[in-house]
Amino acid sequence: MPVREAPDPVHQVVMNALGAFLASPPDGTPIEVVEALTLMGGNGSDPLPPRLFFEAVEQSPVAISITDPRATILYANRAFETLTGYDRQEVLGQNEAILSSNATPDSVYQHLWRTIQSKETWTGTLVNRTKQGGDYLAELIISPVLDRDGDLQYFLGMHRDVTKVHELEGALRQQKARIETVLDAAPVIVVLLDSKGRIILDNQEYKKLLGDLRGKEPAEVLRAAVSEQIGGDAFDACLNGCGFKDVEVSIEIPGGMGPRWFACSGTPVEETDASARSYFRRQASPDRRLLLLANEVTGRRREIDRAHLEHLRARLAEQQLMHGMREALAAAIYQIQVPLNVINAAATMLRGGAGNADTLAGMLDHISTSGEKALATLTSALPEEQREAGVMVNVNELLRQVLELETDRLLAAGIVVDWRPAHVLPELPGHKTQLRALFKHLIDNAIQSLCESGRAHRELRLTTRPVDGGVEVEIEDNGVGIPPEDRYRVFEPFSIGWRNRRGRAGMGLALSQEIVNAHGGGIEVDPGFSDGCRIRLSLTAVIADV
Repeated sequence: MPVREAPDPVHQVVMNALGAFLASPPDGTPIEVVEALTLMGGNGSDPLPPRLFFEAVEQSPVAISITDPRATILYANRAFETLTGYDRQEVLGQNEAILSSNATPDSVYQHLWRTIQSKETWTGTLVNRTKQGGDYLAELIISPVLDRDGDLQYFLGMHRDVTKVHELEGALRQQKARIETVLDAAPVIVVLLDSKGRIILDNQEYKKLLGDLRGKEPAEVLRAAVSEQIGGDAFDACLNGCGFKDVEVSIEIPGGMGPRWFACSGTPVEETDASARSYFRRQASPDRRLLLLANEVTGRRREIDRAHLEHLRARLAEQQLMHGMREALAAAIYQIQVPLNVINAAATMLRGGAGNADTLAGMLDHISTSGEKALATLTSALPEEQREAGVMVNVNELLRQVLELETDRLLAAGIVVDWRPAHVLPELPGHKTQLRALFKHLIDNAIQSLCESGRAHRELRLTTRPVDGGVEVEIEDNGVGIPPEDRYRVFEPFSIGWRNRRGRAGMGLALSQEIVNAHGGGIEVDPGFSDGCRIRLSLTAVIADV
């Protein structure tokens, strides 16, 4: 009969502790710990031999130790020796506190001890110290092992070194913090979007714009503006590989002082799948992301617009001076032409008479010849209207530019402007400079009328609307108005109805009518408007050189 080998005390401690633990794992014990130890011991129907079970625990890659209820070490496996640097003979009989480091707060140890004394499993992280004095970060699971009566018999401890994981996580956090710091310090809007337009990453400039837009998502606002500028959905095109660069767009900010301008660039970014399933295989189609950069260029655009307005102001002033000269000269020609016609008629009648009639007729002929020479001189002095190429024009834009040019005068006169542009107007072929001059003549007349009215409340209303084949514009004021008998006379050269002429040659309405006619439209003083004056004009832009 074979002799059975007597188990050594350490072997027996391990078997008793693990057996009791697996028979009734304490509440809170991680399931993976129970499953791992169960596998080491085999299943219930076919358990491993005790010696094999002991060797499985002994050779486990996880550091395992068993202590009595006062934390005196009764057993430690080889992984424990490797991790701590202590030979097991050095720690047997020692308290687990031999591994303690002063880097772990006392409150953590107190919580640990209260938990396991309450017969509950404690899971957490400690800073432990090796035999050589080095610190390492230990992820621990400590479970109480109870006997059949429920009394505390052992503590089963398992821990592993997670120092490298902690260092990598720390490095990752630091890198993320650096990136966020750089992004937040960047003076441009930065936002990373996924393929469905959801925000993955943004910076402080983006958040500021989100606040300015009062909660309206800036990415969607910029997407609509860029798409309108380049045609088609710009973000979808970018996700498909067609990026865009420095597309300047404007967006309206609620309660802001005019539009803000941004130079937008979109770059497609590919990200690989980081899931476990993709570890051994190459991803067929990486996930696409969109990196959107938006640099605000409002200041530069306003400087450009200001320079453009100053250029327009100079051109319109020059053109208005020329128009005044033409109107004055045309009026003088008109006034000379009338007596010349009378003189020519008288000379013709006298030639049929007798006596001194021939002499008088000769004198009249002489006067007529001199007058015609003067008339020819005045006609030749008329400044030529500069030829301007026809382009597609937006009437709302031209009116807005003229209003900006007139802002100082409107504010000085205390005039309230009610600007009612149509949201959508057809673009028409026309001459931009001529049309600006037309609108400036009409607004100047409205300002003069309002100033002469003496009213406390002065209002200028501008309305645009699309009509069949063109655009209709109404310029209305509550000034002194135009008497019914003068509704047609005001369109004659040299006609003026203001008390304060201030060297004016006319009202510019004759030239305004000329410009409107050149654009295939018509202009009139609305006879049905009595509280001031309403000028209504239509433009169809049937011009030959467009």
